[in-house]
Amino acid sequence: MHTHEARLDALRKQLAKDGLDGFVIPISDEHMSEYVGAYAQRLEWLTGFGGSAGTAVVLADQAAIFVDGRYTLQVRDQVDGALWSYQSVPQTSVAAWLGEHAPMGATIGYDAWLHSEGWAEAVGAALDRRDAALVPVKVNPVDAVWSDQPAPSLAPAVPHADEHAGQSAHEKRAAVAEWLNANGYDAAVISALDSVAWLLNIRGADVDRTPVALSYVIANADGTADLFIAPEKVTPDLTAHLGNAVRVHPRDSFVEGLRGLSGRKVAVDPERAVAAIFHALHDAGAEAVAVTDPVVLPKAIKNRVEQAGHRAAQARDGAAIARFLHWIDVEAPKGSVTELSAAERLQAFRAETGRLRDLSFDTISGAGPNGAVVHYRVSEETSRALEPNSVYLVDSGGQYLDGTTDITRTVWVGPDAPPAQVKDRFTRVLKGHIALARAVFPKGTAGSQLDSFARQFLWSAGLDYAHGTGHGVGSFLAVHEGPQRIAKASGGQAGTGQELLPGMILSNEPGYYKTGEYGIRIENLVLVERRDIAGAEGEFYGFETLTFAPIARDLVDVALLSGDDLGWLNAYHARVRAVLAPQLSGAELAWLEAACAPL
Repeated sequence: MHTHEARLDALRKQLAKDGLDGFVIPISDEHMSEYVGAYAQRLEWLTGFGGSAGTAVVLADQAAIFVDGRYTLQVRDQVDGALWSYQSVPQTSVAAWLGEHAPMGATIGYDAWLHSEGWAEAVGAALDRRDAALVPVKVNPVDAVWSDQPAPSLAPAVPHADEHAGQSAHEKRAAVAEWLNANGYDAAVISALDSVAWLLNIRGADVDRTPVALSYVIANADGTADLFIAPEKVTPDLTAHLGNAVRVHPRDSFVEGLRGLSGRKVAVDPERAVAAIFHALHDAGAEAVAVTDPVVLPKAIKNRVEQAGHRAAQARDGAAIARFLHWIDVEAPKGSVTELSAAERLQAFRAETGRLRDLSFDTISGAGPNGAVVHYRVSEETSRALEPNSVYLVDSGGQYLDGTTDITRTVWVGPDAPPAQVKDRFTRVLKGHIALARAVFPKGTAGSQLDSFARQFLWSAGLDYAHGTGHGVGSFLAVHEGPQRIAKASGGQAGTGQELLPGMILSNEPGYYKTGEYGIRIENLVLVERRDIAGAEGEFYGFETLTFAPIARDLVDVALLSGDDLGWLNAYHARVRAVLAPQLSGAELAWLEAACAPL
């Protein structure tokens, strides 16, 4: 019996012992994080699936794994189809599947610290139709059988200086208190890790790629706050930074803290707070009001200091990318570069800036057919050589104290000229990228209204891509940050209805993927800014492009570009040259000059 089969078997035995007919395993933690600490990687441990979004359901006689379009190929590579049936979201859902497959009268378990209340209600309603019940477990049965499960990180939480934050934690708490008072709430539960980090101006090292500390906050209407964090993580520096208006409690006394809100009116975000928080407040006799976390929007709207920091981080990061692209240009055609060695070399170029704190996510280094796997994660088993005369896609980012970066570039590994089809697809993606970069739109416009700007040239050729066009980005925080998104307004995706506001940072990343052959994506980060238009009737916005690195000229079919497209690309490359040239020299500078030459 191989490893994952043995683990599934052990879990089924544990479920039988616990009197459960099934159990649901998400990729999640107690904070509804996208990226989670090693201790919370239950889905990967059980199934082998290494993506960042997915859920599994285990019944006595069958099991299913649910992923969206980004992971259609990856899940088949990593998860044994003899043990698990593959389910596509949003075409189906855990609720819909259990509504068909749960045994009549079954008891299905879930961990209320890993799911939202809305999810539990939807699944519970689906199970009702089979006279089955969804019940919260006291101990997660995966944890019961995962003998070498890592412990949660005890890395210290550290202050994030006002010189990078641009606003003191005292001012932020005061703004939340003002919001609480204006809305008649006594307190707000802040459980999203990046919200806690932003509100208190603290950072940590508890989750790979996201500089957050495992903790909760109860923000009070008098401007004080209660922080729940493991005592081992609290240093004298942190205590001094927090001041006497922030009371510090052990993380495992959080439920007790919630009980202390008995009789109070408490704001809780149903998208970011797990069901267990609602249960604890309800049991305590508090009135839990479902409302968006008051930190989410202010966090998304970067202040001037954060904007300036981001530009500095991008200039530094862009030079590392340019050095890497030059290296690829020289080394890859020799046939000795692999996806893994390329990702390692790119990280080294970033580290050589002397300012890199971490990557902002695992580098997506996809050669040939692996580039068509949208959220591909390279490993020793899957790493391919960058073969001569093939497409290479690299999506990567860095965490710096002054900003979080995220950039994708697609290049042709020579020596022959790229095929006409690859150039056609690349240019259609580029035209969509440019159309979005140049968009001008009135105040009140949501990301979903701009999504088709980026897809139109693919659509006209009968093509599309199965991911969103843009996500929000944090300030030395999460590389995927809400509430703003640029995506199709379908499938109940959060954020597509959020209006875009000046100061928000988003990605602009259309793509095209030919399964089994290659992938193309061009991604820059953009900042929403005001546009002064003579005679404008109302307030209008546009985007400032923040990312600077050459776009592969040899993949552009100039005949497909309009005059405006060509004007944008040449102006962009002139700016890339201006920003990056002072940081480069010798062969790297000569390469940059050629890569940025006007078309």
